[in-house]
Amino acid sequence: MGPAQASGDARDRDAAAPLDAAASAAILADTGSAAYHWTLADDLLRWDANAARTLRATSVPASGRAFTQLIDAGTGPGRYDTIVQSTQQDRGDGVPYQIEYCYRPSAESDLRLWLEDSGRWFAGADGRPAYAQGIVRVINERHAREQHLAFLAHCDELTGELNRWRLLEVLLRDLNEAKKLRGSCGFLLVSIDNLAWLNEGYGFGIGDEVVGAVAKRLRSLMRGEDSLGRYSGNKFGIVLKQCNPDELAIAAERLLIGVRSDLVETSRGPIAASVSIGGLTAPRHANTAEEVLAHAHDALAAAKAKRLGSFMAYQPNPERETTRRNSRQLTDEIVQALNERRVTLAFEPVVDVPTRQVAFHESLMRVHRADGSEIPMAQLVPVAERLGLIRLLDHRVFEIAVAELVAHPSITLSVNVSPASTTDSEWWSGLGALLRTQRGAAERLIVEITETAAIHDVGETRGFVSRVKDLGCRVAIDDFGAGHTSFRNLRALGVDIVKVDGAFVQNITRSPDDRAFVQSLLQLSHRLGLKTVAEWVQDEEAAALLASWGCDYLQGELIGRASLQRPWMDKAAGDVGRDAPAQPLRAAVG
Repeated sequence: MGPAQASGDARDRDAAAPLDAAASAAILADTGSAAYHWTLADDLLRWDANAARTLRATSVPASGRAFTQLIDAGTGPGRYDTIVQSTQQDRGDGVPYQIEYCYRPSAESDLRLWLEDSGRWFAGADGRPAYAQGIVRVINERHAREQHLAFLAHCDELTGELNRWRLLEVLLRDLNEAKKLRGSCGFLLVSIDNLAWLNEGYGFGIGDEVVGAVAKRLRSLMRGEDSLGRYSGNKFGIVLKQCNPDELAIAAERLLIGVRSDLVETSRGPIAASVSIGGLTAPRHANTAEEVLAHAHDALAAAKAKRLGSFMAYQPNPERETTRRNSRQLTDEIVQALNERRVTLAFEPVVDVPTRQVAFHESLMRVHRADGSEIPMAQLVPVAERLGLIRLLDHRVFEIAVAELVAHPSITLSVNVSPASTTDSEWWSGLGALLRTQRGAAERLIVEITETAAIHDVGETRGFVSRVKDLGCRVAIDDFGAGHTSFRNLRALGVDIVKVDGAFVQNITRSPDDRAFVQSLLQLSHRLGLKTVAEWVQDEEAAALLASWGCDYLQGELIGRASLQRPWMDKAAGDVGRDAPAQPLRAAVG
């Protein structure tokens, strides 16, 4: 055997050798642990040298009974019960166990240690537990984290009351109980007035102090059987057991007075606080938890509209319920139309004034139901904007329009974009990817934004215009005149085309005021180097006036109505728009 092999064998023997007692004790000490050996027959409990330091005591229990007496009752199963009551069998290698409990270093100590106790017990000849070997480790920090997470699963961290999800569970439970017993429960939605102003004026820390103080006042004014939870930033929900409409009003009035009766003491000094409340009884006015919440919001909105610091009980409104039901139905129809590619475009011609030749077509979205009928845009757009579907519709419209531009290099199209899409990063990413993969389409695409959207935030709109132009498109401002944008803002926006609002154009032959306004607008637009489009042109007399004032393009009933037909496309070419790719949606949108 050579020296190298001998050296290697020595290293192998050293690696395989067990740790000595001192090394094991050092490792246990570093991890805040202590090892023990416990024989059940004589109840003798032996510890390693690290036990006293781990258990924060001058001496450690020498018997299992003495150790058990220092465990706080109700904090977990003791070691004795865990081992003796085990239903497992030792098959030669012991039976593992792991438990947690709260331990006191001595009977007189106020200190509490949460211990993780893990090990194995081994059976004697009779198959019953004979002895156990294990390790205890202090886990106070971990236990505190776990307790905090368990608390947050049910309670609001700031107020200590129920969180929203637990509140909804309680509401559903009490509502079902009321139905089963043919009784009634109540629900109050309580909103702290002007919390946004407090956050802005004093800082969010002071706002949180007010929220916490209001929660305490609400709790002090409630019956013990009722439940309080934080519904959202400035709103609380209160579930009232066995509550009729008269009792609901009495409870709400008590809360209103109780909250505003005294100033709230904060670290910045006293602050006046008040709440507004909306509420209802169920199942009289709601059969589901969702209906309870919706009706409570309606009642709260009515209370705030009446006067801050007041209460309103829910009053059924058939017209409002019909509108809400129609909105839900319309939402499903929009999603289905997107999934089934029933979103199409109608094309309205825009002509050059001197030649009356088509300069471009405005692409107008049309959404069809399964039976082929068309959903009115006046109904569709508000719902789509409110529920966040408008971005998906805008993207689909641009897909179809770009597909048309690629298939027919001789045409130019304009497409309207909603205000919500202009600030949506995902929509921008989709548009950019679409135009980059379809070269040659961008320079024949005109993106239209409404004037009312543009003046809402001129700086933001200027950024939008710049990004559109960077993609290679032109930009038109639609319905100009409706929002009374100053020409200084118009110059700052950097658009290419101004479309005069048709509400002014349609009456220029009869209204001197409209005539003067449109003429001035056209002249000033030309001075800024902008092309102009007159919308809603209905007759030749109006067209002649617009031509004399230097209008560049005409659009309206005189020129041609919007049509689903594509005048530039041979019918044999197929429907390009319907063949454009579309991303499938889920059947429901929240």
